[in-house]
Amino acid sequence: MTTFLFSKSQTVDNQKRLLLIDDDPNLILLVKDYLEFRGYEVISASNGREGLEAMRNFTPDLIICDVMMPEMDGYTFVETIRSNSATDWIPVIFLSARGQTADRVRGLNTGADVYMVKPFEPEELVAQVESALKHMDRLLQVQNIGIQPIMKLDREIDLTPTETKVIQYVAQGMSNREIADALGVSQRTIESHVSNMLGKTGLHNRTELARWAIESGLGKIRP
Repeated sequence: MTTFLFSKSQTVDNQKRLLLIDDDPNLILLVKDYLEFRGYEVISASNGREGLEAMRNFTPDLIICDVMMPEMDGYTFVETIRSNSATDWIPVIFLSARGQTADRVRGLNTGADVYMVKPFEPEELVAQVESALKHMDRLLQVQNIGIQPIMKLDREIDLTPTETKVIQYVAQGMSNREIADALGVSQRTIESHVSNMLGKTGLHNRTELARWAIESGLGKIRP
């Protein structure tokens, strides 16, 4: 496997830099212009291989990636960056014309943080970008100032495999409806799982549950 050297960096004015990977030049042009208008620096690539080549020169704060592309598809690209500790932290938003539950589940299980179906509203993409960046900033801030985990529970927690999967999605900031769609179950079922986990942990809400999952090492979705 090829080894890539990365270093997290930003422009002098702290402008967020995004890597946009898609084999549709029209989509690249539209999304790039829209995001640049909102203040982001956007570097584009037409497939996963070109995306990895671009990352030899810079490390993006977030990646927006198509799924089906020539030479290297989105799945292989995300698996590659998730296998490298220098880049496994980078938020990834998948864009795909495939919107079936199985496609969403595969995308999220591969390592994407968000799965958006084409066509989509540009404002929704911007909202997902901003949400993912804010979430990452909070995590990095906690790491940088050396805060010790404060969600220490006074009991042993035994989660079922399904509860473990649900709490991973909760930690990614997904709503109950989004989790239900990803797992192919009803929203009421997800609400029941969340309620059960709140009871097991003694926590008060989804925010505390997400924070506990992250600090306990449960928040990372693995294939």
